[in-house]
Amino acid sequence: MRYAILWILGLLMLMFSACEEEDNFITDGSFELEFSIDTLRFDTVFTELGSATRSFKVYNRNDRPVRIGKISLAGNEAGRFRMNVDGIPGDEVENVEIWANDSIYVFVEVTIDPDQPLSVSPFVIEDRIVFETQDKQQQIHLEAWGQNANYFPSRFNRGVPVLLSCNNGTLVWDDPKPYVIYGVILIDSCALEVMAGTQIYVHGGIAQNDLFGIYNDGIIYTLRNGSIRLKGTSENPIIVQGDRLEENFLDDPGQWQGIILGKGSKGNLMEYTTVRNSIFSVYVDSLAELTARNSQFYNTNSSALIGFHSSINLENCLVYNNQSTSIQLIQGGNYNFTYCTVASYGVDASAISMSNFFCYDDFLSCQILRDAPLSTRFRNCIFFGSRNDEVQLSDLYGGQNDAFFDVRFENCIVKVKSLLEQQDGLYANFFGKECINCINGTRDDALFADPNEDDYHLDTLSIAEGKALLIPEIPIDLEGTQRDAAMPDIGCYEYK
Repeated sequence: MRYAILWILGLLMLMFSACEEEDNFITDGSFELEFSIDTLRFDTVFTELGSATRSFKVYNRNDRPVRIGKISLAGNEAGRFRMNVDGIPGDEVENVEIWANDSIYVFVEVTIDPDQPLSVSPFVIEDRIVFETQDKQQQIHLEAWGQNANYFPSRFNRGVPVLLSCNNGTLVWDDPKPYVIYGVILIDSCALEVMAGTQIYVHGGIAQNDLFGIYNDGIIYTLRNGSIRLKGTSENPIIVQGDRLEENFLDDPGQWQGIILGKGSKGNLMEYTTVRNSIFSVYVDSLAELTARNSQFYNTNSSALIGFHSSINLENCLVYNNQSTSIQLIQGGNYNFTYCTVASYGVDASAISMSNFFCYDDFLSCQILRDAPLSTRFRNCIFFGSRNDEVQLSDLYGGQNDAFFDVRFENCIVKVKSLLEQQDGLYANFFGKECINCINGTRDDALFADPNEDDYHLDTLSIAEGKALLIPEIPIDLEGTQRDAAMPDIGCYEYK
C-alpha cells in the first residue's frame, strides 16, 4: 500500500512539474529573438550547377524558454533555398522551442544553375526567413548570386556608397560578362567609359545610410570631377536596366533609382543607350552637362529626364511610359533637343515642363526661391500624349524679361489648349512667338502607329510626315533609316 501511495505521489509531482514547465514557456510573441546576422549571404559566384550551405544562430536571451509559432521561408516558389531548423528540415517548421539563455542553429542551402536564363535565375536571388509568433514577426534576409557576372562595387554593397576613382584617368568597362551594380557608385576624378554591347543591370530595393537617408538603392552618381560615357552603337547598343528579368518584372518601373549627374559634372555622353525600369532615368544637377544621341528613356515611375539648372543636348531620342512629367527642366539652364519624340499617354502629367525658378520651401507660398535664365531650342520634336496640355511653361517674370525665359520650338508637334488661355493670356500668341511652324495636334489626328502598344513609329497618315526642318548634319533617324533629303519627318523616326 505504501509503495502504491508513493507511486501516485511521484506521478502527481511529475504531472505538476510538467504543467509548470509548460506554463513557463513564453508563447505570446512578447519576446525578442536575437540573431548572429541580419543577412545570410552566399558569397559564391557559381560558374556551373552547384550548391552551398550557410548557417546562423538564433538566441533566446530571456530567463524563460520561448516557443516560436512558425519559422518559414517567405517566398521560396522556385525552391532555390532549403532550410533546416535545429535538425528539422522543411520550408516551414512550427512550434520551435529555445530554452532560456540558449540558442539554436538554422541551416540554409541554395542551389544555383547559372546557365539558366535570367528570367529563371536572376543575378541576385533573394528570400527571407520569417520568425512568427502570434502577430509578431522578425526576419533574416537571404542573398545569393545566380549568374557569373561582374558585381560592382561588390556583392555586399546594399545601401553602401562606394567611391570609384582613377586619378583623373579613364576606367573602361568592356567585359563580355554583365556588370551588376549593387549599391551606390560615386564616380569622382574618373571617367567611366562603357563600350558598345556592354550589359549593365542595377539591383534596387529600399536602403538607408547617412548620406541619402532612406532611399531606393541602385544609383550611378557622377561627382564634379567624374563622368560617364556610354558608347553604344546601332548594332551593339547599351542597355542600363533593373536586374529583375522574370516575365512579371520585365516592364516594371522603379526597380532602381537612376543615374545622377552631380553638380558640375562635365563630359557625360550617351550614344545608342537605353535607360529603363528605374525611378527616373537621368537627373542632371546644377551646371552638369549631358549629351545623348539615338537613345531611349522609358518605364520610370517618375520623370525620365530631369534637368536642374543644367545643360542637356538630345538628338534622335525617344522618351515614353513615364508616370510623371516625362521631361522636367527646372530653374533655368540650356537645353537643345533635335528630332526627339516625347510621348506621355495614360498619365495625368505633361510631356514636358520648364521653369526659370525653383521654390525651396512650400511651392504654394514659395517664399524661398532662386531664378536663373532658361534657354531652350526644340527642333523637329514631338511632345504629345493623352492630356489636353502636354507643354507646361512657368515664367517667374510673366514675360517681362525675355532673357530669363528664352523658349523656342521650331517645326514641332505639340498638344496645348489651356496654355493658350491661362496666365492672363500670356501665351495666347504661343504659335506665333514661342512655337514657329508648329502643329497643334488633337487626339483625332493620325500620329503614331500604336501608342497603346508603345509603338511610336509614325502612322501611315501621320501629321509628322514631311513637316520637319531640314538639318543635314542629322541625316538618319533613331534606327538608322535615312531621312528624306528634302522633306524629312518630325520626331525620332522617319516613316519607312
